[in-house]
Order: sequence, then structure tokens, then C-alpha cells
Amino acid sequence: MAGQHILILVENLSVPFDRRVWQESRALVDAGYRVTVICPKGTKQDREAEATIEGVHILRYPLRAATGGPAGYLREYSLALFHTLRLALRVRRAGPIDAVHACNPPDLLFLIALVLRLGGTRFVFDHHDLVPELFLSRFEGGGKLLYRASMLLERLTFACADAVISTNESYRRVAIERGHMDPDKVTVVRSAPDLSRFIPRDPQPALKHGKPYLGAYLGVMGPQDGVDYALRAIAHFRDVLGRNDAHFIFMGAGDAFDDLVALSKELKLDDTVEFTGRVSDEFLQTCLSTADICLSPDPYNPLNDVSTMNKVVEYMAMSRPLVSFELTEARVSAGEAAVYVPANDEAAFAVAMAELLDDPVRRKQMGELGRERVERELSWDTSRQHLLGFYSRLFERNS
Repeated sequence: MAGQHILILVENLSVPFDRRVWQESRALVDAGYRVTVICPKGTKQDREAEATIEGVHILRYPLRAATGGPAGYLREYSLALFHTLRLALRVRRAGPIDAVHACNPPDLLFLIALVLRLGGTRFVFDHHDLVPELFLSRFEGGGKLLYRASMLLERLTFACADAVISTNESYRRVAIERGHMDPDKVTVVRSAPDLSRFIPRDPQPALKHGKPYLGAYLGVMGPQDGVDYALRAIAHFRDVLGRNDAHFIFMGAGDAFDDLVALSKELKLDDTVEFTGRVSDEFLQTCLSTADICLSPDPYNPLNDVSTMNKVVEYMAMSRPLVSFELTEARVSAGEAAVYVPANDEAAFAVAMAELLDDPVRRKQMGELGRERVERELSWDTSRQHLLGFYSRLFERNS
């Protein structure tokens, strides 16, 4: 029965900028739940301390993203935990909270849930990232201290959770095997595109800058996202394969953005690669409708191998073929809509781009297969049903 109050905690991004959290929030409101979100303020958007948007009540706190390695994460997470607890207690004083829905990272938000549990609040862990694998993948030498600490915190989070939402089957296995969760209490709710946002538009040849082909990248540009691999693959495409017939547009931002622009200049790709920063939905739709191929250059590492990349399914939603390194969950998502090359092999990535550009029939077939797969099982409509079913079962179990 809907009508219960759900408090969503997220530290990684502001809301509604965090697309997954915003989709979940709106779905729950539409189903009759009351939803409050606590999150950090954005740097360029979501700056108000308090707002109600489309029925979702949002409380935001100031937070500076981590810099300077492990010590930076300690400062960021400590401050986030303080502000989240402060605002959660404010919400609790105003009335009961039926469930606290905590999205990681960090795996510290179970502490807030423990405080709220004294009033009968259930704890839902929405498992966005494998934090131990994140630290292994992000820090040279493995970030061993952070890894050990994060493994402990992950175990405590699972131990405290009444139920878990996993973003894919690999994460679900972690919850069951590493987290010792009852399989009946772990539900997969994929991060999935809302097909109303991914609308084909008339191609704009001007985006190709006078060249026959356009390649596109859409997504975050952090140290583990592989944009540097893509840039080196493009340099190989030009310098070794002798191809200067494609322009490449990189849409998105992140904490490695400036370093990637510098790398592009160092590789002398100024007339081949264009960085747009974050873009409007209209530009995204037009660019992907114009693109001949899309790039998913996330390198193999312990995190990426088992994580679902939003960009993969978004390319598929726009009927675009893509090139990806061989990753377990990339293949699960994309199936035959992608060309897979050996992990982290930039030369092979370049060759795959060239071969795909030279085969328009294959590109069209791959794009159609991808779109059909999204419509059938990977769109937000499917994930929304799984989310609402999860909450219905949670409240039935605890009624």
C-alpha cells in the first residue's frame, strides 16, 4: 500500500542531476509514496538548499568533492555524513520515516539508517558502486587501506539492510555471496534510459566538420572511465591506420576533464576531437542521431568489469552501434549491439572503429538490435516496475 514516507540519501551527485535517483524518486511519487531526498548541492546546478520539484522534497548541503587521494575521501565523507545526519534528524522530527533508501558511495550511510531505525524505519541499500573495487581500480597500488576499510563497511551495510537494490546481476551476486543477503531480499533495478529522453532527430552533417563519419562519447570523464584510452585509440586510428575521415565528439564532464583536454592537445587531436562539456538533451539527441559509431572505452578493472555503464544502454536507445573493451557486464547489456575488443588494447579499439565505419550494413543491423533490446527489457519502464514491486514487497513483509 502506497502512502509511506521514503527518505532517499545520496552523496555522489546532486538531485535531480543524478538521473537514476531522480527517476526512482519520480516513480515512487507517481505511485503515491511521499519522497524526501537528502543530497549535496551541485557546483553549477541544484544550488538551492531546499526545493520541491515534481512532488519530490529535496534538501541539499554544501560539499566539496574529494581531492588529494585517500585523505580527501576521508574529509569528504565525514562532512557528508555530518550534514546527512543533521538533515535526516530534521526530517524525522517533522514526522515518521517508513524507509531510508541509501545510495552508495560511500558505504557509511548505514549509520544514518541505524539512528532512524530506533523509530521503526526500514533500511534499503541501493547498491550503485562496488566501493572496494572502486578503490582498487582508482588508486595506484590498490589503495590498500581504503580497500580493507571499505570491505568492512560494505559488510556492515549489508548486515544492517532490510533489503537491497542491485544495479545488475553481478552486483546482486555480490550482495548474496559477499554480503550474505537472503536472495529473496535482493532485487535488480537497472539504471536505464527513459525512452522519452532518447528521441531520434534529423542528423546534422555540420557536426562532422566536413568529414564522412562521426564518432561520439557520452558520459562521465573520471580517471576510471577510459576516455584517455579512447583518445589514444583515435591517435592510433589516425597515425597508424592512416584514417582522417572521422570527427569525434566527447559529451560530458568529470574530475579528469581538464587532464583529458590536455592529453588531446598533446596527441595533436585538436582538429579531430571536440569536447563539449555537459550538453542539453536536444544536443545529445542530435549528436547521437548523427553519429556513425559510439565509444565505450571503459578499461578492464575490478570495478568496470562488473558494472553496467549507462552510456552503453543510452547508445543502444538511440540505435547506435558501439565499440567496447571486453567486459562482463558490457556484453550482458549490449549483446550484439557492440563490437568487443581485448581488454585495454587501444590498437584493437582503433581497428574495430575503422572496420565498423567501413561496414554501414553491419552498423545499421547492430543499431536496430540494440534499440529492440532496450525497448524489450532495458528501458526505465521495466526498471520502474521492478522498483515498485520491490517496495510493495518490502512494506508487505514489515506490515
